[in-house]
Amino acid sequence: MARKAQLAETRNIGIMAHIDAGKTTSTERILFYTGVTYKIGSVDEGTATMDWMEQERERGITITSAATTASWKRGAKDFLINIIDTPGHVDFTVEVERSLRVLDGAVAIFDAYAGVQPQSEAVWRQADKYHVPRLAFINKMDKTGADFENAVKTMRHRLAAHPVAIQCPIGKEDLFIGVIDYLEEKAIIWLEETLGAKFEVFDVAKLWEAEFLATRPDVAAALKFSALDEAYYKEHREKSVEYIAEHDDSLVEKFLNGEKISAEELRASIRRSTIALKLVPVLAGSAFKNKGIQPLLDAVVDYLPSPLDVPPVEGTTAADEVVLRRARDDEPFSALAFKIMTDPFVGHVTFIRVYSGVLTAGSYVYNSTKSTRERVARLLRMHANKREEIDSIYAGDIAAIVGLKSVTTGDTLCDEAKAVVLENIEFPAPVISVAIEPKTKADQDKLGNAMQKLAQEDPTFRVHSDEDTGQTIISGMGELHLEIIVDRMMREFGVQATVGRPQVAYRETIRKRAGAEGKYIRQTGGRGQYGHCEIEVLPLPSAAHENMHEMSTDEIDEVAKEVGGKGGKWRFDKEHRMLFIDKTVGGSIPKEFIAPIDAGIREAMENGILAGYEMVDIAVLLIDGSYHEVDSSEMAYKIAGSMAFKEACGKASPVLLEPIMKVEVVTPEEYMPQVFGDLNSRRCQIQGTESRGGANVIRVEVPLAEMFGYATDVRSRTQGRASFTMHFSHYAEAPSSIAEEVISKATGRATR
Repeated sequence: MARKAQLAETRNIGIMAHIDAGKTTSTERILFYTGVTYKIGSVDEGTATMDWMEQERERGITITSAATTASWKRGAKDFLINIIDTPGHVDFTVEVERSLRVLDGAVAIFDAYAGVQPQSEAVWRQADKYHVPRLAFINKMDKTGADFENAVKTMRHRLAAHPVAIQCPIGKEDLFIGVIDYLEEKAIIWLEETLGAKFEVFDVAKLWEAEFLATRPDVAAALKFSALDEAYYKEHREKSVEYIAEHDDSLVEKFLNGEKISAEELRASIRRSTIALKLVPVLAGSAFKNKGIQPLLDAVVDYLPSPLDVPPVEGTTAADEVVLRRARDDEPFSALAFKIMTDPFVGHVTFIRVYSGVLTAGSYVYNSTKSTRERVARLLRMHANKREEIDSIYAGDIAAIVGLKSVTTGDTLCDEAKAVVLENIEFPAPVISVAIEPKTKADQDKLGNAMQKLAQEDPTFRVHSDEDTGQTIISGMGELHLEIIVDRMMREFGVQATVGRPQVAYRETIRKRAGAEGKYIRQTGGRGQYGHCEIEVLPLPSAAHENMHEMSTDEIDEVAKEVGGKGGKWRFDKEHRMLFIDKTVGGSIPKEFIAPIDAGIREAMENGILAGYEMVDIAVLLIDGSYHEVDSSEMAYKIAGSMAFKEACGKASPVLLEPIMKVEVVTPEEYMPQVFGDLNSRRCQIQGTESRGGANVIRVEVPLAEMFGYATDVRSRTQGRASFTMHFSHYAEAPSSIAEEVISKATGRATR
């Protein structure tokens, strides 16, 4: 089968935003206007194509990222657009993370009334991390209090972004009828009766003609309500053109000389600047009222990169050589598995982004991450949960494979003869846990199977057994995340289970430097066991940074020098943020026993010394040790490393860390005292307040332990008129009184 679209005419984009900003509604309109669907789906009615899970339709929120493919004609060319609609709720941040890892561009959607909201900031930072070019769509221009300029201003201030308006809304709230295109200098007005499928386009000069306005009272009323006149238009268009020229050396001279810059030149300049992450083009519309989607699709095609515009992907070979894979069909095959889904009809479905080469159905693929070879049973192009079977998938495309058994999220699939491992995807650690118990013996077997499949789908969902109580503990990113997991277990896998109260996932760390010696010597007749090491532990100097797992090799190298001085080999464990530095000299410990010491320390970090919580942010220096020519073994050194680590941490002022959440409460002015009083009683730290369209916004940081049940409390204090959003910020040291309570509870349970 021939390639459906050329690489230059392919776009891989994600739709990202805060919860309820209109991502799924916008995607539904894109599917309708591109002809993928014949009927517009509604989130409110539970008929949205992209929200196909029962839980999504009941709650009216997106839980899992859904992929689809649409075609859009721009000029004489047909463009293929692969779209991933991502969730906005912070509990499902993994879906955004893994989608942005494989996408070339993104559309960030903002609420015209609220502007940048907390989760907008989180997804924007994720896009920054993966260097994803973006364009912004200010949605909900029909909403009461909509303010296009303020929304753009919040992007500049809160995101430190460089937005440039390439449109100006005509009207707002109920009188929002269309937009002015600054580049073409045209007015676009949508015809209500066509569900936004048709619109009229005319020169902007017509908007200022009295004769025209006399025949179009709708346009006159919209202009008057939004205080839009010729002077305003000219001033703001000039500002936009100047801002575009400022970021492009090839245009700035022309602009300063007062020469006219054509629409084609402006478009080409915006494309260059957007792909280089210098600018973010901003458009306006109302997806719910079917306005603004066609120009948004034009902008996706015009400004977001094709697979040819992004740098070649880097990978490493078995010999640790860095190799590049370019987006070409004649290169060796390489792809990244970014999502696993269990489909009731076809079984295990693996979503992949192909970076180079071609894959055909029925062929074999090599999983270089796990060194396994598997057969590709079928290839599918996904439309949410509907499937279209295809013969081949080409470089730069996104599709799904049926038949791969051992693949997990982040694995590299490639040509076995030219094996390469691409950079894996990093996932945040869970912050909340609950105990789950099956109701019957039959449910016990089903529970294990369900948890295994769900953990394979979702890398932020973890399962472990509590050694002290024997309970099965499931951990996730928030209460809603675990609620959905349990709901899916019951519906999809038929498991009946009892769920305990949510528990906070605390962490432990140390506050000072300390040393210890670990000796494991056993004589049992015949060959014995001998392992001996001396270590020092100290807190990592950059432990305050939650994004330490994003540090580059050079940055970690600097930290290693700061901690251990010059010399020595280091290894950084991203999950625990543990820096292990081997400072041994003269072969006091043979090379083959260094890794087991490191492994023993990492194992010891799983269960801290205060209350058994995971330890983080620690540097370990391996100073010295000794060995026995006959009795030394890997197991002995692993145990010695673990013993030394626990003893050293006991002397290093261990402390308990608790997760701190960023909370934003939107409340009417009259309820401010009650809301503030309640937040203060929850150990909050106030970050700031502001007024937004008649309501007050309070931004605070609060320990997660204090936020259980807050949704009910804030509603009862404000007669249901306040709303709040919450997402994880960082870990901070728990006050001694709280730490003592948590430790006594944990250790008391252990001794009972």
